Amino acid sequence: MKLRVISVGSKCPAWIRQGFDEYAKRLPREMPLTLTEVPAPRHHQDSAKVDEYEAKKIAEKISSSDWVVAMDEAGRQFDGEGVSAELNRWRDMGKDVVFLIGGANGLSPQLLGRADQRLSLSALTFPHYMVRVLLAESLYRAWTISIGHPYHRE
Repeated sequence: MKLRVISVGSKCPAWIRQGFDEYAKRLPREMPLTLTEVPAPRHHQDSAKVDEYEAKKIAEKISSSDWVVAMDEAGRQFDGEGVSAELNRWRDMGKDVVFLIGGANGLSPQLLGRADQRLSLSALTFPHYMVRVLLAESLYRAWTISIGHPYHRE
C-alpha cells in the first residue's frame, strides 16, 4: 500500500518539508509516504475560482482506484489506536490511500464529494502546511502501534 499526500501549496518553509520527510522516511518500504504539491493560485482571485483551480489540479492527481481521504475540519477524529485500526483497514482493502489537503479555503465541495472518507486531526484549525507534518507523524504513530513499537506510549 502506498500512502500519498496531495497538498495545495509549493512554497512551504524548509522546516515543514524536513518534518514531513523525517516521518516519511521512518515508514517501511512496503508503506511509502509521498507528497505531491499542487501550486496555489494567486489569492487575490475570487474564492470560487481558487476552489475550482485547486479542485482541478488535485483531481488530476487522483486515480479512480485510490481510496481518497479528505483532511477536513468536519471529518471524523480518531486517537492513535483509531488511526492504527484505519491504517490496517486501508491496507487490507489493497488500495493506495491518497490524503487531500486543501489550501486556505479548505477543499472544494467537488473534492469532498469524491472522498471516500473525511478525517480531522483536531477540533483546532491548523495552517495547511502544518497539516502535512501532523498527518505524517500520525501515520507513523499508527504504524508503530500496529507493530507494537514503543514509539507510542499510552
